[in-house]
Amino acid sequence: MGVMSAAAPQWFLSAFVRSCQGAGATASEEEIRAVGEELIERWSAPDRHFHDLRHLAAVLHRVDELAEETHEPELVRLAAWYHGAVFDADRKVAYETRGGEQTTLSAELARKQLTDMGITAEAADRVGHLVDTLARHKPDPGDFDSAVLNDADLAMLAGEPQRYKQYVADVRAEYSHIPLGDYLDARIKVLTKLLQRPQLYASPLGAAWEEPARQNVDAELHRLLKEKRKLEAQAPAGPSPR
Repeated sequence: MGVMSAAAPQWFLSAFVRSCQGAGATASEEEIRAVGEELIERWSAPDRHFHDLRHLAAVLHRVDELAEETHEPELVRLAAWYHGAVFDADRKVAYETRGGEQTTLSAELARKQLTDMGITAEAADRVGHLVDTLARHKPDPGDFDSAVLNDADLAMLAGEPQRYKQYVADVRAEYSHIPLGDYLDARIKVLTKLLQRPQLYASPLGAAWEEPARQNVDAELHRLLKEKRKLEAQAPAGPSPR
């Protein structure tokens, strides 16, 4: 990894250092900044169109909004930093409900880098566990830190219509190498599972996002189902039976 991405505002590094020190890191500020620069490079990779620095900033902002509901806010912030640190837009990966975010690998990276910076193994493992709960967006029952992290990551679903439209476009761009039919099938599966949940948000403050999120997801699902039917109608007919 080289110099920090020029697209990254300076507050990113300051925020990362602050969270690490707040979590008990004993490494020097220079060492912590080096880790932060590496993470920013990861989030700035050219194949990221949605899971990029803007998404990281949005999740960190939402964590701040919900911070009063957390027990260990700095650990939740660090989990936000690491939750999509490892990313893969491979076609096979994209069929999974979590898309390209490699949650398990990201959690392992968090555990290693945080302990290397002098954060206790217990705290580092806690961050890794929080990241792991994002694999299916199912926070641990009664775990407010897990609830806040999950809600912060799903907050984009409740965006204003124009912002949600941009989010949808960015996600498609991230998987532009996947044939449209395959992408529609995978995305429809994700949206259907989301709507089948009794609730999308687990934290008390996050509950306010429930209705707009469901409206956005339902509208997108209907659009994609219509697009899929249109695509199927345009498909060439198979060979005539003999």
